[in-house]
Amino acid sequence: YLITHFSDFQLASLGSFFLHESVFFLSGLPFIYLERAGLLSKYKIQTKNNSLAAQEKCITRLLLYHIGVNLPLMIASYPFFRFMGMKSSLPFPSWYFQESGSITDNILFHPGGFCVLLGTSYATPFGLTSEYAHPAEILFLGFATIIGPAITGPHLITLWLWMTLRVLETVEAHCGYHFPWSLSNFLPLYGGADFHDYHHRLLYTKSGNYSSTFVYMDW
Repeated sequence: YLITHFSDFQLASLGSFFLHESVFFLSGLPFIYLERAGLLSKYKIQTKNNSLAAQEKCITRLLLYHIGVNLPLMIASYPFFRFMGMKSSLPFPSWYFQESGSITDNILFHPGGFCVLLGTSYATPFGLTSEYAHPAEILFLGFATIIGPAITGPHLITLWLWMTLRVLETVEAHCGYHFPWSLSNFLPLYGGADFHDYHHRLLYTKSGNYSSTFVYMDW
């Protein structure tokens, strides 16, 4: 339906923007509710809570930055993605390596590689603060997020998968909670919220980079 009713440009720019907004806010807003309601407080990393005014200010500025910075960046980057070979037409790339296919046709190859490339201000973060930053920083982090897809020219569905995983990862890293089911309890080298929160607690000291994805970058 999408490729029949929308152009490649619409899907790659506007489609990516709406996907990002949906995943970001739907995954981040529940952590505001948890903090306000005091639910699951035993899993909260810091005892400090953010004020209602600070949370509302964060959401307002996020909407402004996303529309004023993220959306133009997605629109402006489309010609380069197109030049590098990104497409939205059928067939979809395979989920696994096929004997006759190349690694660029593999949907699982890209997100793993993108995480490695990505790895090279709030003192008490909650999910939505993962993208609360100065516009210049948003541009820099946005560039770091899309550089992998930009140089490999993946299928649009692969780009959307990477975008979804990246948003969920950064929201989880900034959520302020460490649950028994957190990925950092099961994935080696994955930092998660407990690791990344330390970076925010020492925001105004020499706390280091503390990549939100893999701890080896800090080693």
